[in-house]
Amino acid sequence: MSARLALLASVAPGVTESEVFRLALHHAAAELGALGGTVHLRGPMSALRLVSSVGLPSALTRTWEIIDQEGPSAPARALRRGTGVWVPPEPAEPPPESAESPPESTEPAEATGCSGPAAARWPATGLAAMPFFSGERSIGVLSLVMAEPGPQQWDFLRSVIAWLEERMGQAPPPARPPQEEQGGDRLRQALKAVKVGSWEWHIQTGDLIYDEAAMELYGIRPEDFTGRIENWMGVVHPDDLPPTLGAAQRAIRDHGVYEAEYRVRKLDGTWGWTRARGRATYDDHGDPVRMVGMGWDSNESRSARDALSRALRHMSDGFLAVDEEWKIIFVNLEAERTLGFSEEELFGRVLWELPAVRQVPDLEQRFRQAAAADESMGFDVTMPDTGRCYHVRLVPGPDGRTLYLTDVTEQRRHQEDRRAAERAAAQRAARIAELTAGLSKAMTSGDVVDAVATRVLPPFGAGGLLVQVIEENRLHAVGSVGYSDDFLATVDGRPRTSRDPAWESVLSGAPIFLSSVEEYVTRYPGLADLPGRGGKRAWAFVPLIASGHTFGVCVVAFDEPRRLTDEERTLLTAICALVAQALERARLFDAEHTRSRELQRSLLPHALPQLSVCSSAARYLPAGQGTDVGGDWYDVIPLSGGQVALVVGDVMGHGLSEATTMGRLRTALHTLADLELPPDEIMGNLNDIVGDMPEESYVTCLYALYDATAKTCCIACAGHPPPAVVRPDGQVYFPDLDINPPLGAAEPPFETSEVAVPEGTLIVLYTDGLVESDNRDIDTGMADLARLLRAAHQDGIVHGGDLERLCDVLTAELLPAVTPMTDDAALLVTRPHALPDDKVVSWPLPETPQAAGQARRCVREQLSLWGLDELTPTTELLASELVGNVVRHAKGPVRLRLLHTAGLVCEVFDGSLTMPRIRRATETDEGGRGLQLVTALSQHWGTRYTPMGKCIWTEQAPLGPDKRPDRRVDPLEFMFPTVEDFGL
Repeated sequence: MSARLALLASVAPGVTESEVFRLALHHAAAELGALGGTVHLRGPMSALRLVSSVGLPSALTRTWEIIDQEGPSAPARALRRGTGVWVPPEPAEPPPESAESPPESTEPAEATGCSGPAAARWPATGLAAMPFFSGERSIGVLSLVMAEPGPQQWDFLRSVIAWLEERMGQAPPPARPPQEEQGGDRLRQALKAVKVGSWEWHIQTGDLIYDEAAMELYGIRPEDFTGRIENWMGVVHPDDLPPTLGAAQRAIRDHGVYEAEYRVRKLDGTWGWTRARGRATYDDHGDPVRMVGMGWDSNESRSARDALSRALRHMSDGFLAVDEEWKIIFVNLEAERTLGFSEEELFGRVLWELPAVRQVPDLEQRFRQAAAADESMGFDVTMPDTGRCYHVRLVPGPDGRTLYLTDVTEQRRHQEDRRAAERAAAQRAARIAELTAGLSKAMTSGDVVDAVATRVLPPFGAGGLLVQVIEENRLHAVGSVGYSDDFLATVDGRPRTSRDPAWESVLSGAPIFLSSVEEYVTRYPGLADLPGRGGKRAWAFVPLIASGHTFGVCVVAFDEPRRLTDEERTLLTAICALVAQALERARLFDAEHTRSRELQRSLLPHALPQLSVCSSAARYLPAGQGTDVGGDWYDVIPLSGGQVALVVGDVMGHGLSEATTMGRLRTALHTLADLELPPDEIMGNLNDIVGDMPEESYVTCLYALYDATAKTCCIACAGHPPPAVVRPDGQVYFPDLDINPPLGAAEPPFETSEVAVPEGTLIVLYTDGLVESDNRDIDTGMADLARLLRAAHQDGIVHGGDLERLCDVLTAELLPAVTPMTDDAALLVTRPHALPDDKVVSWPLPETPQAAGQARRCVREQLSLWGLDELTPTTELLASELVGNVVRHAKGPVRLRLLHTAGLVCEVFDGSLTMPRIRRATETDEGGRGLQLVTALSQHWGTRYTPMGKCIWTEQAPLGPDKRPDRRVDPLEFMFPTVEDFGL
């Protein structure tokens, strides 16, 4: 910025105001990356008038030619506040104005002709406006179409305004036509010879007062006089009106004298020259109130007209005059050269007869239309023979028409170049804005690579993209487009070396551009084989730098040799800076997301237990990218007596806290299930746990207890979708369960439902993420699930028992890959297996001491039938001990049951609710060692409540030849333990 200010300071003093405005706009727009800019000056009737613009199309600047000073536009606000403002592109209600508003504050744009078009034409830009002053009064505004300026950019803009204010004060007055000296005696003598009229213009209201002499001077009849400033503007020659208004504005702005010379239409229809002189008055606030002045005739003398003719004859622009019949009556030297004839040959000829005029299509028709409308007209024409472009201007006059021919070939070429540069700048701004929007939505490294491939490769005509980052002193690819797997395997993991363009770019921190294979091989002969293997013929290696360190490289490759221009190289480097920021953020997200997923996976079952009473398969599918981890879970918990608990649940919400809550609840549920509590009590305890959590949590859960001996399933549901049950005949239904509120919002007791589960039934448990999404309600999703299960049954998937394949089919159909998931989904598919009647045997026992002997006899006989004779001694001892404890410490009725599952289960039922517990017996105690004996002889043992009392059970694994003990267990060792047995 300092270099730009130094360049401005080097401009020689004395340049015109228009040149000052143009230089300030050009340098400000170039330094701040603006798409264009304007300068407005205060004018009459509380208006801001456009006096200079750069980089903006005429279609846009036409709406900005006049701006209300009291309106909501950015220039008007800056002028009123006396400080800079920036208007964003989106229209909104403006905040209350405050003189203390900082220059960089963002103010909403309103529906004005100023802010609206910029926002609509160039996305992600707004309008920055900064006023400039003459003394203590703001006189104009410089505006730029750009993104929101930062503090340094506002400081630069203030410095440019300071330079503008200084050079405006040094600018020479505008050139005026030659005239006689106006001071002293000469002015007084002139006023004696001409009629002088006086006038008074009320600036704020537009009212105009003329005396009789002024009405005669300006060719206005009293009955036609309206008393408005528009009355005067209607009689001024169209060519003279803009400079005349400009002179009035400068006089009002500078508190100076207003002087102007212009033509007015007389009462006879002719045009006459007049002069005017006046001065404005101001109120206490410095605002102009009215201007009082006088006017008089100033028709040129014959000598002055002759001097004018000589000037016109030799001026650089072509000039010719025609009469009412379009015959040429005057032509200058430049017009002779353009038309190809001398003055003698052209004088008196009709304009349309000239060959050069006939070459231009529709020229005669356009001239005649302008003359018929009695208005000036200007347009560009191109001469077919020379290819030169001329701007032709036709001005009607009282005795004919005058034509001006200006060679604008180079000017139009420069304008076209400027428009092309503006279009390119707009395209670059739009491209960067589009890429920025895409990168802002990118969550993962893959998303960043996809955004670059979609929005960067096509505009540059590139065919390949490779993004690599440094890991353990090697470059590893995080994403690519346009390369084969074999080539990626070659370049992935390359160690640090300076003889590699990727590493050289990383180590130097500067981009490397290679425009051909020959240049690549010459610079890196050791890698001469890589261009052919990659299939590319030009490359740009741009380092990825973020937070002050280089962490990777972005390689943009081309299928054909390509030498990037300086502008393309600068743009590509700037784009890669945006990519580096987005990629660094995405890598942090990837790492955090991976840790979250690993935590969640660790809280779910690593493998489902293999049980004889049920076969199971499960799936857990996390939500799509951009969504945090969830709290869905499933479980299969084996219990005693041929029972198994099937669980599925969902902690509402997403995040690490939800995943942690899920882990806590799963652990608690395992503990409660191991206590063999009924489903309603388990739900009640879980509800208390959720309610006691510090954060507000809600959990849906379904707990199904399957009994393989009764072929039933007892289900407790807390706000969860019901399971899908597939009958053996293929019919699918959803049980009508008693639905309780979610855990954390429920009030115990919990209602349970019992469902019959005949052999061959399939039970499908799931969370709502499987059947519900933004595009599908839960009822439709459940109907789709039922349809898929029926189809799977018909295809033999269900009947064949391939539950893993069934899970794949359900998830693939219900969660298609093209639809991003917004919620986690858990799926548990279970096929229960009932115990055959010949594998379950039960005997009622008396409540007498003889019950133990009867139990041993029953065990011995049944194990002999099952072929489990090797377990007979141990099982007799366990049954005798359990029955003896019941007879001694509990109450009837007593019942013994044996279950032959994967192992051997021995159960003793009684009518007491008192649970046994292991006691530590001393050497002198006669009892207390029974449960120690049970623990030593069984693989597992436990107790559970029943509707009539309790059940004590043991489980043993069958003893094959390789599992038989080296010696038999002697019960006397537990009746009379040694000191070593108890560690005493």
